[in-house]
This record gives sequence, C-alpha cells and structure tokens, in this order.
Amino acid sequence: MDNLTHSLVGLTAAKAGLERLSPGATTLCVLAANAPDADIVVLAFGDRWTFLEHHRGITHAIVGVIALAFLLPLIFYVVDRLWSRFRNQPPKTKLKGLLIASLIASATHPLLDWTNNYGIRFFLPWSQKWSYGDLVFIVDPYLWLILGGAVFLLTARSKFLKFIWAFIAAVLTFLIIASPRSNALPNPRLIALLWIVVLIALIVLSLKDARERWGKRIAFGAIALVICYWTFLGIAHSRAIAKGSEEAAKMAGANGETVARLAAMPRLANPLRWDCVFETDRAMYRFELGLIGEQAERVPVRYPKPAPELLNTVSQQRPGRVFLGFARFPVMQLTDPDCTTRTLVQIADLRYTEPGQSRGTFAFEMPIDCPGER
Repeated sequence: MDNLTHSLVGLTAAKAGLERLSPGATTLCVLAANAPDADIVVLAFGDRWTFLEHHRGITHAIVGVIALAFLLPLIFYVVDRLWSRFRNQPPKTKLKGLLIASLIASATHPLLDWTNNYGIRFFLPWSQKWSYGDLVFIVDPYLWLILGGAVFLLTARSKFLKFIWAFIAAVLTFLIIASPRSNALPNPRLIALLWIVVLIALIVLSLKDARERWGKRIAFGAIALVICYWTFLGIAHSRAIAKGSEEAAKMAGANGETVARLAAMPRLANPLRWDCVFETDRAMYRFELGLIGEQAERVPVRYPKPAPELLNTVSQQRPGRVFLGFARFPVMQLTDPDCTTRTLVQIADLRYTEPGQSRGTFAFEMPIDCPGER
C-alpha cells in the first residue's frame, strides 16, 4: 500500500489506545507502520533492478518486521535516556509500552501489503515464495476516507494541525477530482460527490466536538469499517475467482488448452470490476470481469509462452533474471520475429501491463541475439 495509508493506520492504532502505553508512542506507531519500506535505501546503492529484487524483501518478511519492531523502540528509549541525562531530568518513555506499540503497528505493514497484488515474501530469507491477497488496489481512496476521517476527528485540535489536515485534504481532493489520473476512477463524478459529502460530514462532526463525545471509539469504528470493507472485498474476490474460472475455461477450451492457474485482481476504487489473468499450458491470458449488471466485453489478451531457448537467453542477463523472479505472469514478444542477427525482446508482467506498452517497473526491452543464432 501507499505510505499515506500506512501512516493513517499507524495513527489510528495510536488513537485507539496505543498512545497511552508510553510518551512518544504516537510518533513510534507512525514510524513503525512505515518502517518496512526502509528498503527504498537500496536505490542509493543500485539501479532499478536492485530495487525490484529487494523491494518487499527481508524488511517485509516476518523476521525483518520483528527485527524492526524491536529496533525502533530501543532507539527511542536510548535517545530519551541520553536526552534526559543531558537535560538533567527524568526519562519519559516506557520501554515495555514502546515495544508493544511497535510490534502491533509494525505488523500492520505486511498485512496491508499482502492485501494487494504486488505480494509479500513472508518467509525470507528461507523461501522466495510470493503470497498475494489480491483484495485491495495498491492505492485505495476509500481507505483514505475511513482512516483519514477518523484521525482527523481525533487529532485536529490546534490551528496548526487543522491547517495540516486542510492541506492534506486539498491535495487528496485534487487527486480525486481534478488531476489527470482522476479519469482512471470508475464513475468519477459519483466518487467525487461521495468524497465531497464525506469531507463536509467530517467538518460538521469536528465542529460538533465528536472527539470529546466519542473519543477513541472513533478509531475503533474506523478499524471496524476497514474490516467490513475487507470482508466485502473478500466476498467479491471469491465471486470473481469463481466467475473468472468459468470464463477462463471457455477461453482456454476454445484454443484446445487447459487452465493451470488464475488470479482475480482488484481495480482502482471499483469492487465490482476485476482483472483476471490466467495461465494455460501454452499461453497467458488477461481479461476484464464484471460481477453484476452488464458484462464488459471479454475479448482476452493472449500471449503465447516463449520458446525455452528465448526464456533461457533472457534469464541469463541480470535484468531478465531479476524480473522473472518477480513477475507473476511474465510474457514476452520479439519486436522482429524474423530477425537475422539481433533484435529486442519486450518483456512485461501481464498483471500490470503488456509488452511494448510502457517502460515502467513492470515492462522493459532487452537486446538479444535472435533465437537459434550463436
């Protein structure tokens, strides 16, 4: 998930009661909820392939999360002791309270990351196996509303904090309503209306002193709403798997193929539309699936599996080897299948894009000798 969501989860956990465990626990919760993403430092020492290889690596695995969960409160505790000695005053932090808060907040990070289709390798360094929840899109405006609304009501006490929240709300509102990327939202006008109505409701609740009336029950209510939302997405995902499997069997059968595996992945802010990707014995497919109402036109994207010699050539080069270790549904195509000496092979992960359609993290081109030429 994005770091805003991780931060909001850390704040919500703090306001639900973890902040009472020790002075400094609120700040610790926010840092602990984001700590596994410290793997971004590999960008300072390597290229995009180094990052792809190590992102959501050991810092997101169980052993890494536990290590970070103990390290952060120890740093807080030691710094507080040194500062207290320097100021000649008693220390404030409580190590036990910081440890409990850090363990809980840290555990939310891999859980949230598991819910999307990027995946998590829980058992590094012993196992490279990826696990995917396929429930939530990697950025979810509904989570922003639920968690952000709760922590706004619980923290907007001073004029400075109200200004900070107004700034965050303005930026997110621009992204939802006016930015070029807002066109990617389903029913953008309806979502914009919902967004504005909820913002107005939150402002009214703040003016009505909701924090004084309900206190930490607001945080627990937000957590309960998130769990209900995940439950709904889980039901929708199960339905998408069942319906997608039926469609995949028809598509594969029409080509004399057998379905080996299938994934149904969420789309941005639309739990009723899913992207299905499946593998057969001879190809990879991708199609859009609607759960209710009129179905989307299910003309599948189909890519034949690469020849073994092409796959071997790609895997011998570092970018190809790293990408194939990450990709869930890798597909390839030659820019010039009739080449005589050298050509480019376009490689992509079909859960995100197609060969030749982008140059982001999930697709690239690699020069190779033509198959059969050595």
